[in-house]
Amino acid sequence: MTTTELAPNTTGAPVRPGLTPAGLVTVLLGAALPIIDFFIVNVALPTINADLHASTATLELVVAAYGIAYAVLLVVGGRLGDSFGRRRLFFWGLWLFTLTSLACGLAPTAGTLVIARAAQGAASALLLPQVLSIIQATTSGEERSRALGLFGATGGLSTVVGQLLGGGLVAADLFGSGWRPIFLVNVPIGLVVLVLARRLPESRAHNPLGVDRLGTLLLAVTLLSLLVPLMEGRALGWPAWTIALLAVFPFAAAALVHVERRLERTGGTPLLPPSVLRLPSVRRGLMVAIPFFAAFGSFMFVYAMTLQEGLHFGPLGAGVALTPLAVAYFTVSMLSSRLVARYGQRVVPVGGAVTALGMVALLCTTLAQWPNLTVLDLAPSMVAIGVGNALAMTTLFRIVLSHVPTDLAGVGSGVMTTNQQTSLALGVATLGSLYAALAGSLGSRDAFAVVIGVVALLAAIVAITGRRLPDPRV
Repeated sequence: MTTTELAPNTTGAPVRPGLTPAGLVTVLLGAALPIIDFFIVNVALPTINADLHASTATLELVVAAYGIAYAVLLVVGGRLGDSFGRRRLFFWGLWLFTLTSLACGLAPTAGTLVIARAAQGAASALLLPQVLSIIQATTSGEERSRALGLFGATGGLSTVVGQLLGGGLVAADLFGSGWRPIFLVNVPIGLVVLVLARRLPESRAHNPLGVDRLGTLLLAVTLLSLLVPLMEGRALGWPAWTIALLAVFPFAAAALVHVERRLERTGGTPLLPPSVLRLPSVRRGLMVAIPFFAAFGSFMFVYAMTLQEGLHFGPLGAGVALTPLAVAYFTVSMLSSRLVARYGQRVVPVGGAVTALGMVALLCTTLAQWPNLTVLDLAPSMVAIGVGNALAMTTLFRIVLSHVPTDLAGVGSGVMTTNQQTSLALGVATLGSLYAALAGSLGSRDAFAVVIGVVALLAAIVAITGRRLPDPRV
């Protein structure tokens, strides 16, 4: 974590610019918008498909383009804030998020929407890192603990709001606009937050870390050469360019590893520092996080598609059906720190096991009662899935960061979030494509059952491998 530049007072002592309650509300609103936008899209996918005639592969890109751009540029966004001012980057990130939300809402074609979503993810990568940095730089003691607690609660609450708001806006079909208000609603909210953001205190690092340009480029090439062919290859009949991209992937990954090692040996700070990745807490935590987040990303995509295309719930019904998961996640997230303090790393395998049981319950319920499923039928399994995800996810973040040196805490957080977003996109690319491939031949019910079975297996792997994680309390 870099040191923060503070203004001296008349006695020569440094003065920390304080974050007022209104300022805290402002940065939390800025944090909520991208999280809401991630979840709000899921319930609108079938409506986007009907309007823009997008293939399932393109719908996967609508979801994943946002996550890929965010994953690649997240660490860069944090370092730019350290260098040029966190309030300034918060302001410009929010401006870009507002403009790209407008571009998404006005997109005339599916391809345009994918490009706009990637730009929106890039804007989020500039915006979101500044929230924690501003809190860290302008608060201390109990005030900081309270602000960080509210930040965590904002993530859970945004998940709930995203499901319901997305379903409500699409169902309302305002002025015949269909899915477009899920993006356009960000514009007036973003403008209000921009006005409020002018009053935030400014801060920057004394010795900011440089931007790893080559590492960032190679990470982008690595992710795109893997994920784009996995999403588009099957739907397009595996043309030569998809095979060529897959062939590029191992070389791009090897070049990324080489460049990052060389930069660290010469005294630089790489995008993904090998010394941080070698820490047992980071290495083991990330290995468990990959199947966990891949399972979660694919589940959210396939569940939303099945509810609307297979069960004809409609967007509002899909939002309501997802709400028990979101409420359970939010509630348990608020209690997770106490559980970790008492039980340590054992919370992760318990979370994986509860998630696996929830998936099995969902699978059995679906097979037994299709096509007469109701929200009440789905609610028990959704609550279990929400509880399990909350236990595992929040604890994984704590484990990964538990032994990262203080001066590299920001880098460690960036590594974890990059892993999270990449794994979410990988889950959508692989299991989303599997669902699309099976739905045409087996139908929605059986395709959904196969994917949920795979997700349950991934959750079981998390439960088993999570037992070997280091204790974050040590």
